[in-house]
Amino acid sequence: MTRGELAERIRAAAFLEGEFTLRSGRKSSFYIDKYLFETQPEILRELGKQLAQKASAQTSRIAGAELGGVSLAAATAMAAQLPFVIIRNAKKDYGTGRAFEGRMEPGDRVLLVEDIATTGGQILEAARVIEESGATVERIVAVVDRREGAAENIISAGYVFESLLDSRDLRLPGAV
Repeated sequence: MTRGELAERIRAAAFLEGEFTLRSGRKSSFYIDKYLFETQPEILRELGKQLAQKASAQTSRIAGAELGGVSLAAATAMAAQLPFVIIRNAKKDYGTGRAFEGRMEPGDRVLLVEDIATTGGQILEAARVIEESGATVERIVAVVDRREGAAENIISAGYVFESLLDSRDLRLPGAV
């Protein structure tokens, strides 16, 4: 699937217009509903393949933040044939009490995958959990960068950031 075909499939499956409040608290006249594209097998399989290509020879683990990053991390891990971890939004206060699920070891080099990057807030929280475990975030890759500050925030925090697509590819309102 070409980049253009992937963008069109995601737009067709997940682009919504209306009044929406984003995770950052910002208001938006449109929304890309990640669950509408992540639950489509053909799209998810292709995303897993393309995200796996962003792993280096040194990548030892894939990670995704709950909830939207979980299916992406699983699809990427299968395509890359690497284990994955799920980064929790909040550390659980029962069982192991960990901030992530799965195994992550000091020294692991992690490809952190994200669905939609707006300001980068959630993915930066996930990156901190990874770093606190003793692992290294090799790079952060989002499926879609809305071009509303995420790239700048992630890069200024010291991480490598890429996206498969951005607002221009999806022909989002106001994209330049």
